Amino acid sequence: MWSENTESSMNNTDLVRQSLKKRYLKEQIFKAVGMFSIVAAIVFLIILLADIFTKAMPAFSQTNIELEVTLDAGEIGVGTNPTEQDLMAADFRRVIRNALAKQFPDVKKRKEKRELYSLTSMGAEFQLRDMVIDDPSLLGQNIKVEFMADDDVDAVIKGAIDRTLPESDRRVKDQKLAWIERLEQSGQISKQFNWHFFSSGDSREPEMAGIKGAIKGSFFTLLVTLALSFPVAVAAAIYLEEFAPKNRFIDFIEININNLAAVPSIVFGLLGLAVFINFFSLPRSAPLVGGIVLSLMTLPTIIIASRSAIKAVPPSLREAALGLGASKMQTVFHHVLPAALPGILTGTIIGMAQALGETAPLLMIGMVAFIVDIPQGITDPSTVLPIQVYLWADSPERGFLAKTSAAIMVLLFFLVAMNAIAIYLRKKFEKKW
Repeated sequence: MWSENTESSMNNTDLVRQSLKKRYLKEQIFKAVGMFSIVAAIVFLIILLADIFTKAMPAFSQTNIELEVTLDAGEIGVGTNPTEQDLMAADFRRVIRNALAKQFPDVKKRKEKRELYSLTSMGAEFQLRDMVIDDPSLLGQNIKVEFMADDDVDAVIKGAIDRTLPESDRRVKDQKLAWIERLEQSGQISKQFNWHFFSSGDSREPEMAGIKGAIKGSFFTLLVTLALSFPVAVAAAIYLEEFAPKNRFIDFIEININNLAAVPSIVFGLLGLAVFINFFSLPRSAPLVGGIVLSLMTLPTIIIASRSAIKAVPPSLREAALGLGASKMQTVFHHVLPAALPGILTGTIIGMAQALGETAPLLMIGMVAFIVDIPQGITDPSTVLPIQVYLWADSPERGFLAKTSAAIMVLLFFLVAMNAIAIYLRKKFEKKW
């Protein structure tokens, strides 16, 4: 009898050990799969960032061509004491063409001259015009000026176009390549940091395109979004959490707020197109309409975050304030709201970061338009950084590839900075109860 019990006990022990081995094996497999997923995600993220970074680097440098130009007043078509309007209408392109013709006197044919004149950017004449407007005393002088090179020249200097390929496989022909090499040998070609990328608006020419207009458009749009969504969302969160009665109507509102957080963003764009543009006749492609649409989209996010922050304030703080004679309103605004402010600010910044990266609702209200001028207010036509990335990514010119990646880097920088600010504010002002 004893031996049978002993044998049964040993069998049970073996079964338990086998079961433990299987559970331990499953646990190890689960850990391995989880670790593999994390490593794979990090690897893919590194590959993505490395690809964006390597493609964006050429956009942060610009090739310049140094030419000696003669600023003859008669040649550009102005008098001895020209006004700013006269200089705005002057023919500075002729000055640059004459400088190139003097540099390469062997070029005689009209077709070859057109090719020669394309060494410099279309914006070179505006660069020279602005210099003369800033300093009219330059008229009548011979000066050396570094002009922005054309995007094909820029691509050759940066290695985007392989010089060793046969002429039929290259965008830049042998003759133009020979001119570029002569300018290189004479030290007239140089590369500098591309400040123009951050100081100009969009352009059809890749070398002239910049993101200043998109940055200002994003700033004005987020300004309108914050001004509308923050007070409304915080007020709604305070009412729902502190003052609202518990009934079916309030439950219906809360359910709809949670549902709105999951509505596709393009639906808000359709709402903005139908209501704010078609019905109220607000201007298309303006930060005002974009900000209103994005504020509707970010309201649920801020309300939910604000309610969670208010709910996290311990009841003892409310009870102590009420016990000392404070009214319900005083308790909420003098004690509960300041204590919940870190969480509210964190939710607001995250909502703003979400709005900064949105594209679909802004496409519906016309912010996809080609805008050259820098916006000066919330009613001026403008675009935003995600839309600018979309426009450049759709352009066939090779030079816009680097500009697209560079704009993505700038957008990622702002998104990371906004999330870092949210984390800092939460850590700085949060209180442990």
